Amino acid sequence: GSARQRVLSWATTYASTRGGLAAARDGRVVLMLPGRDAGGSARAVARDLSRVTGRPVTAGASGPSTGPASLATTFAEADRCLTALGALGRSGQGASTAELGFVGLLLGAVGDGGDKDVERFLTATVGPVVDYDARRGTALVKTLEAYFGVGGSLARAAELLHVHVNTVTQRLERVGQLLGADWQKPERALEVQLALRLHRLRTPAG
Repeated sequence: GSARQRVLSWATTYASTRGGLAAARDGRVVLMLPGRDAGGSARAVARDLSRVTGRPVTAGASGPSTGPASLATTFAEADRCLTALGALGRSGQGASTAELGFVGLLLGAVGDGGDKDVERFLTATVGPVVDYDARRGTALVKTLEAYFGVGGSLARAAELLHVHVNTVTQRLERVGQLLGADWQKPERALEVQLALRLHRLRTPAG
């Protein structure tokens, strides 16, 4: 209808003033823009187009693309990025595949199982730790991220967090009480790390 026409007209102007191209495809607007910052472009498009339409617009981006041969791949990645943003509950935002990383690509490939699946997985895997932090103002999530980030070294995690090793040990003991003693076994640890990454993607800083 006229709303779609208005969006396409906005996109065409937006692209042409930046030396790019715009088109409509499967009910979505596709922009090909010059530049190296795909995530920045996606955020700008989401923000500006949300203003134009008066409702939240989500923008997934990929690239930069290096010539005609890689355009189809870049488009497919941007499309998956859009799906992943939906699954992460981040409608109305813009991001690139590079920013979402491997977890984002996995979610994009899974398709529109969506936000509910992610929510269930998070609740089952790290829900008790996230809730504990929220209730008590503790830093268990941050401690887990640091611990995994330095390959499971208590000393290096303590250094990273600017706390004593004993503090890290106590926090991880609390995690064990909340998640069960087997949270460090390889398979569980992998799920916990995946859940932490999803949690971080769902609540991006800023």
